Amino acid sequence: MRKRAKWLLGSLAAVLAVSGGGYAVIAQPQRGAGGQEQREGGGLPPATAPVQRGDLSSGLQVEGTLGYAQERKLNAGGPGVLTWVAAEGSAVERDGRLYEVNGKAVRLMYGATPMYRPLKSGDKGEDVKQLKRNLQALGYGTGLDPEDGTFTAGTATAVKRWQKAHKTAETGEVGKEDLAFASGPQRVRKGDAAVGDEPGPGKPVLTVTGTERIVRFQIDAAKAAAAKAGDPVTVRLPGGVNATGRIDSVGGTAAPDDKNGGAGGGGGGGGDQKAKVEVSVTFDKPAEINAPDQSPVTVALTGETRKGVLSVPVNALLALAGGGFGVQVVEDGRAREVKVELGMFGNGRVEVTGDALKEGMQVGIPKL
Repeated sequence: MRKRAKWLLGSLAAVLAVSGGGYAVIAQPQRGAGGQEQREGGGLPPATAPVQRGDLSSGLQVEGTLGYAQERKLNAGGPGVLTWVAAEGSAVERDGRLYEVNGKAVRLMYGATPMYRPLKSGDKGEDVKQLKRNLQALGYGTGLDPEDGTFTAGTATAVKRWQKAHKTAETGEVGKEDLAFASGPQRVRKGDAAVGDEPGPGKPVLTVTGTERIVRFQIDAAKAAAAKAGDPVTVRLPGGVNATGRIDSVGGTAAPDDKNGGAGGGGGGGGDQKAKVEVSVTFDKPAEINAPDQSPVTVALTGETRKGVLSVPVNALLALAGGGFGVQVVEDGRAREVKVELGMFGNGRVEVTGDALKEGMQVGIPKL
């Protein structure tokens, strides 16, 4: 009786499961129209493909969403009626108006420490340093030492110059409700309160983000090794335009997706319950990205790359009756089995090594 060879075919025949960077291949026979398995020596395969030498990547393609960096809620600093709010989608830079309460503007300054108290002469702290840096950057704080965290008489003078420029009372002090600190220019994503509302201290007025474009996506925790901070990626934007970037962060495990919107309550409901990891991507040239916010995009992860290896289509693999894997080499009108060792899988191909295998050889594949 002749040996039997089984094609590994598509989703029914080759199951590639990523677990800690490894792969598992499960073979099932592909049967012909007559219900008979294809066998060695039972004729030429229905189609062939060449053995190729080149770089092979284990990268993945994942779906993501185009957005902006560092989303946060901007809360009201004091009581009053909201009389003006920056428009959705607008960008606000240093000293720009974010919103107004009782006709008085709340302005943006740059810094990591929030505006948690009024600032006046004698106060000390990182927030005082931030204020001095901003006053200097705006041209009001000439001569101030931004590394000195003390609110000095010179600081008060600089504050008065800033207040005079905006035609407000020249008190030399800064109220908690006068400023909001953020890491840089801010983009208004949406308003959380409308003109005429009384949001009150600590209540959200605006949802803002940074102005830098980023992509966010989730990846199965089992595949998270394919996404490492600093790795290059390619992002396919709406309209088919590609943009290059890098993975900025790989966060902690996210809540599993619930495709049923949380319906169904208590017990083993539907939806994808796999653990996910949050990943963010920054662009190499963010200023060139002009697609709408929240646009769907496709991110190609580079993963591991093997240089100059031989590879064949995954569905060219045979599960040999005696164990192991092989391919069916077609030469001079004849077909023969060649045993191979498997390496990395990627983009529908698999790395193969074997003494009898050479670049350019034709190997059998099932006709799909």
